[in-house]
Amino acid sequence: MNNSTIRTVQVTRYVTPLREGGSLPAIVEADDGFLYALKFRGAGQGSKALIAELLGGEIARVLGFRVPEIVFAQLDEAFGRTEPDEEIQDLLRASTGLNLALHYLSGAITFDPAVTRPDAALASQIVWLDCLLTNVDRTAKNTNMLMWHNELWLIDHGASLYFHHTWDDWKVQAVKPFVRVKDHVLLAWADELDMADKILKSKLTEPVIEYIVQQIPNEWLADTGEQSPTEAREVYRQFLTMRVAASEVFVNEAKDARKRIV
Repeated sequence: MNNSTIRTVQVTRYVTPLREGGSLPAIVEADDGFLYALKFRGAGQGSKALIAELLGGEIARVLGFRVPEIVFAQLDEAFGRTEPDEEIQDLLRASTGLNLALHYLSGAITFDPAVTRPDAALASQIVWLDCLLTNVDRTAKNTNMLMWHNELWLIDHGASLYFHHTWDDWKVQAVKPFVRVKDHVLLAWADELDMADKILKSKLTEPVIEYIVQQIPNEWLADTGEQSPTEAREVYRQFLTMRVAASEVFVNEAKDARKRIV
């Protein structure tokens, strides 16, 4: 396991919005000279989306997928004062403090299954990952994958772990099948799900999960609800541990869903 600590950078320049939409992610420059795709704490689902992005991205990295480097991005209170767009200025003001950013892959293009066909092993492992994370956002409409230097990269896990938007029945949610897998863009090619389960489950041990969960900043956890940061972090740890242990449930659901489309 790679025990490298996530870096923190200081945002120095707002470059441009990445796309239209409620969350208004943006390309920014940081004090290390690199460009990043910044996800704002003050947008949309707030800190919970950043936590899902952090956990999903770092789990994907540990499992061997290509994921842009994730960094903590510090945004100063004065940063948005010169921004002429009022909506963006409000977003910057609401996001003062610690945000999350991914290294910007300049020149990357959106993955298109009509152009690029992943092999069965890779497709199966990505489906397994998204079932684990309950990631609803890897569909043909929005693949959240990029091709960069002829390699497949995974991005945008902010729509994962949706149990944490209510915290209701999280122990039940941890062991449920992921029915939305039927919409997964790679499901048709994922005919090695049992092998993917065997390989990835062995990598995602309890110490690995513990290490990744410990990376969540306390200030994000303080935004999550009634629990203390320590209690919230423990829920994430237990949810992921239980879900890995019950992976047969979501693997079988994925296999059944695949039978219906091929």
